Amino acid sequence: MAIALVGDCGVIAVERCDLGIATVLARKQRLPELAGQVRACFNLELPLGPRRAANNNVAFCGLGPRTWLAVREAGDGAFASSLRRRIGEFAAVSDQSDAYAVLRLTGPKVREALAKGVPLDLHATAFGVNDVAATVIAHIGATIWRVEDGLDGAPTFEIAVFRSLANSVWHWLSASAAEFGLSFARASPD
Repeated sequence: MAIALVGDCGVIAVERCDLGIATVLARKQRLPELAGQVRACFNLELPLGPRRAANNNVAFCGLGPRTWLAVREAGDGAFASSLRRRIGEFAAVSDQSDAYAVLRLTGPKVREALAKGVPLDLHATAFGVNDVAATVIAHIGATIWRVEDGLDGAPTFEIAVFRSLANSVWHWLSASAAEFGLSFARASPD
């Protein structure tokens, strides 16, 4: 997804409404088979730590022991059903497409804005591309991962929070990024 910049802002936010999201929990003693099935179906290595592995339009974000957040671009509730058919023998799969709101944040001042409420070191040497963390943002549970930098070289993060708390996170982000300028951008195909 490319981001069309709007104005001269330090932080650009895009709500990701186009995602299929599912939690994946490996069944006991089935992790090797699950990893093999993910490799066969999606041509990617299942991350065994707080990392993100992506190929084409599917990504698996490691959340904890034997637990992942699976995300598909241009997805919907059918993603979990499809995933369940492919890996359900080896993992429990639960649709989360309507449970989470996901924001993509980028811009030259995104790290400074996030530092006001995210208790993580988000510097490139500490939190690199494809790193994942389950954390809090302004005391609200969140999952954050870093994707490839934008075309302008600005770091890019995606943040997933429970949809019922998304307005609180937006309020926090609006206040935190106010000094740098905050703008929405339109998502356009790559």
